Amino acid sequence: MNLVKWLLRPFYVRFLRYYHYRVDVKRGRETIRTQVKQAQRSGQALKVIVGAGASRYKGWIATDLPAFDILRRKHWAQLFQPNSIKRMLAEHVIEHLTIEQFKDFLRIARIYLAHGGCVRIAVPDGYHPDPNYIQRVRPGGIGGGAYDHKVLYTCDLISGLLAAQGYDCQLLEYHDAAGQFWRQDWQAEDGFVHRSALHDSRNAAGRLVYTSLIVDCWVSPIPPSENWRDIPTNQRLSRPFWAGR
Repeated sequence: MNLVKWLLRPFYVRFLRYYHYRVDVKRGRETIRTQVKQAQRSGQALKVIVGAGASRYKGWIATDLPAFDILRRKHWAQLFQPNSIKRMLAEHVIEHLTIEQFKDFLRIARIYLAHGGCVRIAVPDGYHPDPNYIQRVRPGGIGGGAYDHKVLYTCDLISGLLAAQGYDCQLLEYHDAAGQFWRQDWQAEDGFVHRSALHDSRNAAGRLVYTSLIVDCWVSPIPPSENWRDIPTNQRLSRPFWAGR
């Protein structure tokens, strides 16, 4: 009998893991569906965090793997109605996708964005002038989670990709190619980004130790450009963020 148990143990362990995985998926999706229904009944705008991790914000529906995979159209269809999401937040999620996967996400997301809906994206900033920062956030870098980073975005790269997929965008926080930091005022209720100039505790002394490239994007009424390199980077502020502070 002991020999039988020993032989069956690997199969039993795999079965238990799969069982708990399915339970987690079911519970996660039930929670999301319940929150969606509550928002609809109360007439609240549907606000969704993708790749939420431990982030929980009042009025926002937190989603993450395995219950919701943003690259699987079936998951979207099971949880949301087309044209229903008013705000979407992806803080330090997109850098874990390849560029082709990012394009797939944008194609799917536009189906579920409500009229006037917006996606707020925050990723590590490839134009950050601090080499230590770059070393931590680059693909394969030494920072937490960087082993899984696929792309280090810059304001030029991400705005071009968004334009090519039929999105207009507004850069909110970013460094330009010269290493100058720029910031546009943005509202936390439209998507709170912790790793930002004003909200990351590492910047408390007034020195920008850790910032993100933050951009709002929404579906453009103009058809996507075939050559996004011909599209200029979105308008920038007339002065640096710290000027006059």
